Amino acid sequence: MEANKEILLESGTNELEIVEFGLGKNKFGINVIKVKEIINPVPITLVPHSHPNVALGFPPSETPEQDKFIVAEFNQQKVVFHVHTVTQIHRISWSQIEKPSDMYQGLESQIIGVIKLNSEMLLLLDFEKIVVEINPESGINIQQVKKLGIRQNSDKRILIAEDSPLLRKLLFDTLSEAGFKYLEFYENGLDAFNYLENLIESGKVVEDEVQLVITDIEMPQMDGHHLTRRIKENGELAGLPVIIFSSLITDSLRHKGQVIGADAQISKPEIAELIQ
Repeated sequence: MEANKEILLESGTNELEIVEFGLGKNKFGINVIKVKEIINPVPITLVPHSHPNVALGFPPSETPEQDKFIVAEFNQQKVVFHVHTVTQIHRISWSQIEKPSDMYQGLESQIIGVIKLNSEMLLLLDFEKIVVEINPESGINIQQVKKLGIRQNSDKRILIAEDSPLLRKLLFDTLSEAGFKYLEFYENGLDAFNYLENLIESGKVVEDEVQLVITDIEMPQMDGHHLTRRIKENGELAGLPVIIFSSLITDSLRHKGQVIGADAQISKPEIAELIQ
């Protein structure tokens, strides 16, 4: 896996690789960038009074000896997910990932995308949300903003691309608390880029309408790396500062944002650093 990651996709191509895994008869996916390794189950040391850790609520595997542990890293922490099978890796475009519909009742709050592959569907899970539900302290905390002290209100207009409804609300609350009142949110990089292109087509001066772009990386339709690349390659947008705010900012992946011209890269959940 590590060797494969070294030759992984060029930055900003709007592609990703998905590790397919199964729970019962359901098929799910996780971005290969988040995966450190896949191992066979090992004995678990139970911690007294710990969270029950049931993320999706599926019954145990019928063949536990074939189960797998996915060791993942994001939000500056390592997490192990217990799954029933790990089958293969798919290389796809973010444009192939659709927003989940209401048909996934009971799971919809955990799903951020649906991938149609041949006659099958892979569900892309919101792993960050799952972990925050188990350990709320690992998420964005408005208290971090309050510790910065009283701040002056800012008239800067900020464009934010973030697909998670939970994160959009947290970003709205924390940035508002920090004095930023002009916030324009979009659910993915494509919608955000279309907005910027419409500004150009309407003859408006882009810098008068938007002074900063904050973008997640993992988003359906267009990811944050591709959005950043498109902005920096457009002569009328290249001057816009872009901050990538993502759970995928690690020492080994920081170069991806540098290559495409990101002005700053901050790892979730460091909201105080983002504001400063």
